[in-house]
Amino acid sequence: MLETFRLLSASRQNIWHLLWMRVLVFVSQASTLLVAYFSQLIELSWTPLILFMLGAATLYVLTALRLRLPWPVTDFEFAMQLGFDLLLHSVLLYYTGGSTNPFVAYYLVPLTIAAATLPWVYPVVLCGLAMSGYTALLIWYEPLHVNGVQVDALLITLHLFGMWLNFVLSAAFITFFVSRMARAVRAQEEQQAERREGILRDQQLLAVATQAAGAAHELGTPLSTMSVLLGELRQEYRDKYDLQDDLALLQEQVRLCKDSLQSLVRAAEADRRQAAERRTVLAWFEECINRWHLMRPEATYAYDYGGEGDMPWITPSADLGQAFLNMLNNATDACPERLDIRLRWDAEQVVISIADQGPGVPLHIAEQLGKPFITTKGKGLGLGMFLSQASVTRAGGSVKLYNRGAGTLTELSLPRHSSLFC
Repeated sequence: MLETFRLLSASRQNIWHLLWMRVLVFVSQASTLLVAYFSQLIELSWTPLILFMLGAATLYVLTALRLRLPWPVTDFEFAMQLGFDLLLHSVLLYYTGGSTNPFVAYYLVPLTIAAATLPWVYPVVLCGLAMSGYTALLIWYEPLHVNGVQVDALLITLHLFGMWLNFVLSAAFITFFVSRMARAVRAQEEQQAERREGILRDQQLLAVATQAAGAAHELGTPLSTMSVLLGELRQEYRDKYDLQDDLALLQEQVRLCKDSLQSLVRAAEADRRQAAERRTVLAWFEECINRWHLMRPEATYAYDYGGEGDMPWITPSADLGQAFLNMLNNATDACPERLDIRLRWDAEQVVISIADQGPGVPLHIAEQLGKPFITTKGKGLGLGMFLSQASVTRAGGSVKLYNRGAGTLTELSLPRHSSLFC
C-alpha cells in the first residue's frame, strides 16, 4: 500500500494529505459545536451550522471518491480544493463571531500549503480570496451571545482558549502536512530530473551506437583486404622465418578484429530475438574472464567467489558481458599485474569487484568518469566506462569506483530482483 502511494503524482498525494487534514479539522469543529450545544453557554444559529457541516462532509466524501478515478490531478484542481477550504472557513466564521473568532487565523494554513506546493500564481489568487473573506468578516457576521453571568470574563477566557487551540492546530498542520506535501513535490522533481538524465543518456548511447554501426560496416572491407594480402605475403616469403612470425601475428590480430565485428553483429541479433542463454553466475563470470585473458595475455590475476545461499542463475545480455570486459580492460590498462577479481552474492544483490595496483583515479576527474569522452588514459576515447555504466544501469545495477591506498577498486552491483536473475 505504501509503495503504491509513493507512485502517485505529487498533486494526487497532496490532495490525499489535504483530505486527512480536513478530516481532523472537521472532527475538531464538530466536537467544539457539540460542546457548545450541550453546554448552552453560547447561542448559535444551529440550523445553518448543521447544514454547513453536512455540506462540508459531502465535499470531503466527493473528493475521496474523485481520487479513486484515473483522471490526473492538476495544480488548478488542487488550488480549487484549497479555495473551497477558504470559502467553507469563511462561512463557518460568519455564524461563529466573524473576525472576533480566534480561529480566523486558520486562513494562513491553506495559504501556506499553496505557497509550498503550487506555482506562484495560485497562492496569489488564494491570498486575495483569503484577504477578501477576512475583510468581509470585519463587517458582516453574527455576533456571539453568551448565556449566564460574567459575560466579559467568559468571552475573554473563550477567546484566549480559542487562540491557543488555533495556534496548536495550525502549527501541527503546517509542520506535519505541509512538510509531507513539499516532500512529495521534491520527490516528483527528482523523478523528472532522473527521467531527463535518462533521456540524455539514451540520446548519447544512440549517437555512439550509430557511429559504431557505421565504423563496423566500413571496417569490414579493409579487414578482408588485409587478411587476403597477409595470406599472400606469407606464401610469397615462406623462406623468411623472422618475417613469417610477424606476418602471422598481424594475421592473428586481423582475425581478432573480424571476430569482434562478427560478435557485434551476433550480439545485436541475439538481443533483437531476446535469445539469451541461462547459466550460473559463476559460469558467466569465468567465461568473461577467460575471454578477457585471451585478449590481454600480459595480465596476471587471481579470482575467487562465494556468497550466501545457493548460487544465482543469470540470463546475461551481451552488453552486460561487454561492460564487465571493459572494466577488466580498464584495470589492465592501469596496471596489468596482480589484479584481484572477486564475485560475491547474497539474497539482495550480486557484486563483482576488480582491484588493481595502478595510480588510482585523479580526484579532479573522478566525478566525471562515466560521461562520454572523459578518460584518464591519453590514448582512450572515454567511451568504455560510459557504455559500461549505461549497460549496467539498464539492467538495474550500478558501477562505482573507489580510490584505495594503491590502485582503484571497481564494483559492479546487480540486484537479485532484476529480470537478469531467475
